[in-house]
Amino acid sequence: MSLKSRKIFVRGLKVEAAIGIYDHEHGRTQPLIIDAVITVGTHPIHGLKDTLNYELVGQFARDIIARGHIKLVESLAEDIATHLLELPIAQSVEVTINKPEALSDADQAGCTVVMER
Repeated sequence: MSLKSRKIFVRGLKVEAAIGIYDHEHGRTQPLIIDAVITVGTHPIHGLKDTLNYELVGQFARDIIARGHIKLVESLAEDIATHLLELPIAQSVEVTINKPEALSDADQAGCTVVMER
């Protein structure tokens, strides 16, 4: 048997962000739900130093959000993915952001970005 791939994931990360392009979206925050899947190598893992600490997904998201108002979820997703992909262990990244309050007649609306080295 051989290990073909290894993916680290975070699902359902809840954050509040000042985000949106419409006037009614300015001056307030909205909930976002972030999912991230990071493909890492198949090398042996003996401790945290050999893998990706999934707490970084939340840290990166909150750091980017703290910079101020974001116009589009696509921009936020790309920024998070870029930060994750800068980690030496990351080979590819998929970040999905759900903006639950975007459409009153839909369960979910948002975007997914996929980036790789």
